[in-house]
Amino acid sequence: MRRDESNVGIFVDGPNMLRKEFMIDLGEVKRTATKFGRISIAKVFINQYAPEKLIEAVINEGFECIMVLGQKSTDETSADVDVSMTVAAMEAIITKDVDVIVIVTRDADFLPVMQKAKEYGKKVVTIGAESGYSMSLQNAADYVETL
Repeated sequence: MRRDESNVGIFVDGPNMLRKEFMIDLGEVKRTATKFGRISIAKVFINQYAPEKLIEAVINEGFECIMVLGQKSTDETSADVDVSMTVAAMEAIITKDVDVIVIVTRDADFLPVMQKAKEYGKKVVTIGAESGYSMSLQNAADYVETL
């Protein structure tokens, strides 16, 4: 399969990655993902406590912003976001014409999604930030990108 014929689905764990300490640029995420094909899905998952400026920035970069209702947590991460992102990624893996799944997180909670994507014959890319980037995610992926 040639790169330009591949459809890419991007799934971003917002509470885990869109933090001031990482300064993740969603434009850079998209540019990195286009190395693997044409972007057909680009979703960022956030919780309802995300600031308006963040929501605006996500939309301005051309991502679909998926707001997840859930409990406010002390560390700004939410299992509710993880569940919603997992369901959306699995739906794309099983029912959409997606050849490459890009999981943008540092969190090993998405390891089963990556493994299932590979079972379905999808290429798996993980994009993460240096600090706390799960080694199991990196080892399970076909391609690893660090921002």
